[in-house]
Amino acid sequence: MKLVEYADRDMMMLDLADKIASELSSMLDHEDRASIAVPGGTTPGPVFDALSAVDLDWARVDVMLTDERWVPEDNPRSNTALLKNRLLVDKASAASLVPLYGGTDRPEESLDALSAGVMQATPLSVVLLGMGEDMHTASLFPGADLLTEGLSHSAPAILPMRAPGAPEPRITLTAPVLNGAMSKHLLIMGQAKRAALASALEAEDAFDAPVKAVLGDMTVHWAE
Repeated sequence: MKLVEYADRDMMMLDLADKIASELSSMLDHEDRASIAVPGGTTPGPVFDALSAVDLDWARVDVMLTDERWVPEDNPRSNTALLKNRLLVDKASAASLVPLYGGTDRPEESLDALSAGVMQATPLSVVLLGMGEDMHTASLFPGADLLTEGLSHSAPAILPMRAPGAPEPRITLTAPVLNGAMSKHLLIMGQAKRAALASALEAEDAFDAPVKAVLGDMTVHWAE
């Protein structure tokens, strides 16, 4: 794991966007397509804003979320809606969205169709992850119902996930898909997240600190 510390958050967001754009461009230089998975929430928004303006052959890029809440796009908790509003705009509007929400009552009912889309876009060229203070990443939460399966080396590409404190079911990329990315970035801010990262590194296993399962070959970007 490599830790990069920044003097301020704005500098971090711009530098990270530039790094990701360079990695996608490099992939497109020798492959027909590139793919990137990104987190939801408001934290990576400035990265999305910068990336969307980059002059890249976005028509050859597949974009997906690392995880999604099982809610429709008109729900304010929809990460897909945020992605469409912050990343898949401007020049990046030409990119292809790989969905993680299928519109059925339960995620299990859409699992096969969503998995097929994810599998077509993997291995990922780049993955950008976030981390909670509870040391979860994507929707790999401590105490989640299928966490053991999600962390397994033989896990399927995606899994439904239900966890204490999560108000709705989730769909998440699993550890093998996240670790299979050619480039991995973790974006965290503040002392609480820095302390959580230190705790994850010291944890005996990933079941109490799921982010530990993906920290190998990871570049962690941190600012106060």
